Amino acid sequence: MMEYRKLGASDLLVSRVCVGCMSFGERFEDFHMWTLNQKESDAMVERALELGINFFDTANQYAHGTSEIFLGSALRRMAKREDVVIASKVYFNEGHLKKEAIFREIEGTLSRLRTDYLDLYIIHRYDKDTPYEETMEALDTLVRQGKVRALGASAMFGYQFANYQQAAKDNGFTPFVSMQNHYNLLYREDERELIPICRQQGVALTPYSPLAGGHLAKRVWAGETERARTDRVLHAKYEAEKENDMQILERVVELADKRGVKVSQIALAWLLKKDVATLLVGATKPDYLNDAAEALKINLTDEETAYLEEPYRAHEIVGANK
Repeated sequence: MMEYRKLGASDLLVSRVCVGCMSFGERFEDFHMWTLNQKESDAMVERALELGINFFDTANQYAHGTSEIFLGSALRRMAKREDVVIASKVYFNEGHLKKEAIFREIEGTLSRLRTDYLDLYIIHRYDKDTPYEETMEALDTLVRQGKVRALGASAMFGYQFANYQQAAKDNGFTPFVSMQNHYNLLYREDERELIPICRQQGVALTPYSPLAGGHLAKRVWAGETERARTDRVLHAKYEAEKENDMQILERVVELADKRGVKVSQIALAWLLKKDVATLLVGATKPDYLNDAAEALKINLTDEETAYLEEPYRAHEIVGANK
């Protein structure tokens, strides 16, 4: 049975498995080459709804906007709008997080998703060229207009997130209720500052890449998927620390065998042990959503958790803008 949790201080009730829709959309040579077409995306959404998953995450730039189109089309045909929680993002666009850019991009996102409002609007990165106050005022305007129900942030340094939140507090703007950060057994740098700040402020964690781009979903490091062969960003995230990461993967495999479960489920169970609000799973096959839902039943002991974590060494920061 699916579990649900309130997203931070918002009134959004989200499933503890979220469908990451970066894998939805048309294929482009300058973007991802492993995306799912409309029919395949429909199958993912259908399975998610069958499992009780109500949370779907996309972005304005995923597959050049076609991820939003595919998701919106599927949900319009398969679900009532009030029964699902839709998140999208803004930043990787002209003007980044300037006021006029946010106002422009929300209209495109709503149009592609074929909805009048977003449940959660996430800033995809920190924007060094735009004052914190300008971004937070623009986002607050969208909330007041009813175009957005709640706000989130993603992938940044702790001090950057704290500054956004302080700007909201000082000016009476709507604060962030969630943080979609890079967090998994192979990348734990946010444990130093960002995650403690989120905990202190009651901000929900909705980490992306919980399976490290698939490295924590299989028994060996090398992959034969289209993504493994073509994703330059994935290589940049994990190849530099491959030697250390393989030590961790070996322990994940060992524990999966001991428990009689899948490798991916141990990795996801570790995140659940960290009390994240939801597992943002960017699956490409419906059965992978089944696996994620089953991971909710696995409760790792403190000893198992420590065993998985022990080999980890500090990694270079990946994803956040300075």
